[in-house]
Amino acid sequence: MSKAKRLMELMMTVNRKRRFKVQELADEFGVSKRTMLRDLQELGELGVPLYSEVGPHGGYQVVRERVLPPIAFTEEEAVSMFFAVHSLRHYSSLPFEAESASALNKFYLHMPGDVRDRIDSMKHRVDFITPTRHADAPFLAILLEAAVNGKVLEVIYTSKEEGEGPRRIQPAFLYAHNGFWYCKAYCFLRQGFRVFRCDRISHAEADKSGTEPMDLSSMFADEGSKEKLQGTIRIYAELTRTGVQRCEAERWLASPLLQVREDGTGVLEMNISGGDLPFFAEFFIGLGKEVALKDSEELQEAIRDKLSSLLEQYR
Repeated sequence: MSKAKRLMELMMTVNRKRRFKVQELADEFGVSKRTMLRDLQELGELGVPLYSEVGPHGGYQVVRERVLPPIAFTEEEAVSMFFAVHSLRHYSSLPFEAESASALNKFYLHMPGDVRDRIDSMKHRVDFITPTRHADAPFLAILLEAAVNGKVLEVIYTSKEEGEGPRRIQPAFLYAHNGFWYCKAYCFLRQGFRVFRCDRISHAEADKSGTEPMDLSSMFADEGSKEKLQGTIRIYAELTRTGVQRCEAERWLASPLLQVREDGTGVLEMNISGGDLPFFAEFFIGLGKEVALKDSEELQEAIRDKLSSLLEQYR
């Protein structure tokens, strides 16, 4: 086996094993212990994060930030990967901000010159428009880690109606929309799922109260086909085709809350809590004549109150 091929296979092996002894690898690759030590030293110089431990139970270990083995991309795949990361540049905050910038730079710098020229010519002719927001969301990484590992967080959240206050939440997933980041989470204060705008979270840390995490796996088992917003106020609304298109742009209004007919019109049906009335009143006012509420007198009253307040402002 050539040295180049051996180093490539060795890189994949140490990433897989994470913890190993030199003699163990030397036996596996059929080389001397001295040769294996030299190979490991070369891997370290190439950027593979290795460190050694002495003693009878010592050996080598790969630190947490593993280096993945090289992957062969076609030219079209390389261009599409570049623009997939490039499209995120409009967001002021990312859960992996520094890493994405570093990956994009590595990807670009190691491309052949003609591929870089092609990308440079395309960068000025294609864009992924997202409103540039000045509100930072510094806790995206913590929220994402909590969602992946099923952890409860203590956060300080500022809502338009209630102002700033503490919450205990268990994040389910994050999504970006219209330049903002949102976190859908179970709120232990409201005892139901809520959508939190991440730039309104001014503090987030692991919960210290001992709150038992919930099993949220059912949320993804059927893509939310049985999920309804929990609450006591029922909403039933008829939507025009334009109204459907506007609602489809809202990530939280997925099926089955939004039901689209063959002619493009649709129905919006859900249950909400009384505390969410101000939000939904503003939302339905924004839909204008593209929506017709067929139920929920409480929501209609909230809409009338907001419109009256708005008229007073311009009177």
